[in-house]
Amino acid sequence: MTGPAGPVARTALAALTLERPLVGLALYVLAGAVGGGAAVHVVQRFAPDAAGSGIPHVEAVLHHLRDMPWKKILPVKFVGGVLGIGGAGLALGREGPTIQMGSAVGGMVSGWFRSTPRERQTLIAAGAGAGLSAAFNAPIAGLVFVLEELQRDFAPAVFTVTLVASVTADVTARYLIGELPVFRIGEQPITPLPALPLALVVGVVAGLVGIAFNRCLVATIDLLRRLPVAPWGRGALVGAAIGVAGWFVPRALAGGQGLIESVLAGGLSVPLLLGFFALRFALTMASYGSGAPGGIFAPMLVLGATLGMALAELARPLVPEVVTHPETFAVVGMAALFTAVVRAPLTGIVLMVEMTGDYGLVLPLLVAALTAGGVADFLGDRPIYEVLLRRDLLRWQTPPCLGETLLLDLTVGADAPFAGRAVRDLGLPPGCLVVSVQRGLETFVPTADFRLAAGDRISVAVAPQASAAVRLLREGTDSPRG
Repeated sequence: MTGPAGPVARTALAALTLERPLVGLALYVLAGAVGGGAAVHVVQRFAPDAAGSGIPHVEAVLHHLRDMPWKKILPVKFVGGVLGIGGAGLALGREGPTIQMGSAVGGMVSGWFRSTPRERQTLIAAGAGAGLSAAFNAPIAGLVFVLEELQRDFAPAVFTVTLVASVTADVTARYLIGELPVFRIGEQPITPLPALPLALVVGVVAGLVGIAFNRCLVATIDLLRRLPVAPWGRGALVGAAIGVAGWFVPRALAGGQGLIESVLAGGLSVPLLLGFFALRFALTMASYGSGAPGGIFAPMLVLGATLGMALAELARPLVPEVVTHPETFAVVGMAALFTAVVRAPLTGIVLMVEMTGDYGLVLPLLVAALTAGGVADFLGDRPIYEVLLRRDLLRWQTPPCLGETLLLDLTVGADAPFAGRAVRDLGLPPGCLVVSVQRGLETFVPTADFRLAAGDRISVAVAPQASAAVRLLREGTDSPRG
């Protein structure tokens, strides 16, 4: 289901619209208001952690900052996603819900066996990778996303289990819904070297747009939360607005798969592409800000595709010998904007290669993605999931419940708060002990006067009564951005 009330309902509404336009508009608005309001109400009532994409919550779980209440997450995320994306047509993607539901499945499976805390975290990470793989038929991207964004650490167990889970999810999804790539762009020649400067331009523009995306998303969340209405009322208002937009431009609703296919097919003018971009940008901000469950992967891809295609069409009269296949730059735009927003370039590149089935795009994808990420970093913008995670942790101050002593392995980042400080000055509470420090090829058992350095790999034991120290350790070892 990708519209205000699913394909069948949309067909009926389209027929009714031709006969009675005002009645059709009213039904679109009603479907949007009911679906949006119900989606937000279900989330707020039963599982607030299921709001939004859920990826910040998964990151918090993997960093031992939050718990994984899978019995609530699984049904609420599923029902809320169907109501919001399928029923109201909110401009959100299914990949956020599938990642969070996949991690919840990992938590569920860990309960079937006598799993250690570390094994449970591994299964949760593997489930998240499987969720992304199933959403986009992209098993390698699922693996890379876990290692690059969620875990940010290469552990053999996580690598192996996540790879197996991602491949299994991909095979299952292909068996059920087909084996073709998600995006079909036809036969593409190897991108010529003269096209790389245009890929660089796409990367620069995408970097600036990514900064605007992140800041507008946070501002919209704050704005909608200040409305003097109940959460479900906020969802209903946004859903009603989505219904109005959907009545005029049905392709702009939900995940935007149809819109991306139209862009890749070509034939859209630059003003129309920019119009779609502006409309989808606004709808995505409002949809995510409502608090309904849904991801921003797909919305980012829609925006990146329209942006890249528009830039290619603008450049075609100037360098026609370079822009022989403008759809190439639509794909490049998707990877570039994804990297600017999330700051996971390898995931963006691999995701586009798997979704298009075209390895020949790797070089322009590399140029655009690395440029976009570099622009966003240079201008001091933080990755969106990091921003959302920090905001969520400030709102939910309750530390995770540790059933037994936890052993954390952390790497002290460059310019991290702990770098250069003695162990006694870290401010660790009783029940939290730095067990060992690996520096290069040497391993130390630190004393209170031992000074940590950037690059040190530290092992810390955290007792259940010192669970609040987990956040302190994460913040102390993370490198500042910007």
